Amino acid sequence: MKKSRSQGLLVSAFVLAQLAWMGLLGLWIYWYVSNYLIFKQVGDRLSPRIVINSPNVFIFVNGIVLIVAIAVAIFFFFRHLSIQLKLTNLYDNFIANVTHELKSPLSSIQMYLETLDLKDVPAEKRKEFLGLMMKDAQRLKKNVNSILEVTRLEQKNIAHNFQVYNTGTVIPQLMNDSVEQFRINNSSVKFEGTTSGKCVIDKDAMQIVFDNLTDNAIKYSTQQVEILVKLYQTRKRIVIEFYDKGIGIESKNQKKIFNKFQRINNNNIPNVKGTGLGLFWVKEIIKFHGGKISVVSEGNDKGSCFRVELPIYQTSRKFYINSLLRKAARKEKIMETTDGD
Repeated sequence: MKKSRSQGLLVSAFVLAQLAWMGLLGLWIYWYVSNYLIFKQVGDRLSPRIVINSPNVFIFVNGIVLIVAIAVAIFFFFRHLSIQLKLTNLYDNFIANVTHELKSPLSSIQMYLETLDLKDVPAEKRKEFLGLMMKDAQRLKKNVNSILEVTRLEQKNIAHNFQVYNTGTVIPQLMNDSVEQFRINNSSVKFEGTTSGKCVIDKDAMQIVFDNLTDNAIKYSTQQVEILVKLYQTRKRIVIEFYDKGIGIESKNQKKIFNKFQRINNNNIPNVKGTGLGLFWVKEIIKFHGGKISVVSEGNDKGSCFRVELPIYQTSRKFYINSLLRKAARKEKIMETTDGD
């Protein structure tokens, strides 16, 4: 309600500002024309020295230019204000989501610790509590790391371990690791296609990509999770298509979902929580690999397809890919030197 009210006030103020400058423009034209007509009609009667052969175009044009400049300044002011309000709303949503994501596992850990401290818990139950606390601690660590990792990605302050891999081997392996991590039934995940092309990736970073896409498919599926991964190559690109049968994405939101702090609200799954950084993180990792990611969905309840494209080693973006390998080699050399000392 508060958000819609502020947007309504902004739109009303913008409309009033536009009406004001158009009214000012109209008054200026009216003043100029009426004065010209008055002098044209009565100038000779007042003084023979007053001669008006033509209107003073310079004054007229300057007046219009000044009014238009004011209008342009008003437009840019409101545009900047609108962007700032949007960023403020995104930041508020991010803080609310992060607070929940951090507070929830902390509250759970605190509850188990208080129970263990105040009650005589049987050994079997104690073991169960410890397992649940470890799970919540891992969840908390993951959320904190995701925030820190996004900051490092944006500042390019990250050293990946890039290596050359056979795509037809490494991509299925990454997907299988995600399936095991999220404990998805193997029958719910299908893999089609293969390729003999090679790619340069950091396996740990690319694992984050598959983990986030898999987690996304789980969160936004109202029924049993079904995932299809297709792998093929074009002349210069390795293409990975990640299909799910979730709630889908409306066309107007398909570009927004990769923005930082962006989360699309859907009434079908109102309780989905997150930081709004997952897909932004995915986009930045793919971009850092010299690739790109896009999404296609036919709409609500039609599922989604995330398309990842990576350059083929020694075929596409050679200079950039080789620079990644050189950075990885320098990093490994520095680590070896440090270990030797």
